[in-house]
Amino acid sequence: MLTNTVNGQSKTGADYFEGKWSILLKALPQGDAKMIFVLEKKDATIVGTVQDSTGKEISKIDKVELSDTSATVYFNTQGYDVNLAMNKKDEDHITGSLMSMFDAEGERIKEPKK
Repeated sequence: MLTNTVNGQSKTGADYFEGKWSILLKALPQGDAKMIFVLEKKDATIVGTVQDSTGKEISKIDKVELSDTSATVYFNTQGYDVNLAMNKKDEDHITGSLMSMFDAEGERIKEPKK
């Protein structure tokens, strides 16, 4: 007797991180801050922009270090070069830290289907 099992493959690497992410940065010197990361897959890596909570572009992403379950995104804000480590929590949520000092949590922004 033969049994076949089909498991859905969860996304990893660039496939997982591609999209729009609402990220809450906690306990910054000026208080909590929310940013939107718009990440696009290009070849085997990620490119994109950082926006404020209103959708205004703050910075372009300079570099991304990518693995199956994490991405570190480098960008410039308020004259400082900073990085955000993003770690996959589940299919639509991440945890992480800004500059290894400030906790971050994020949620994928799902675009309405047309």
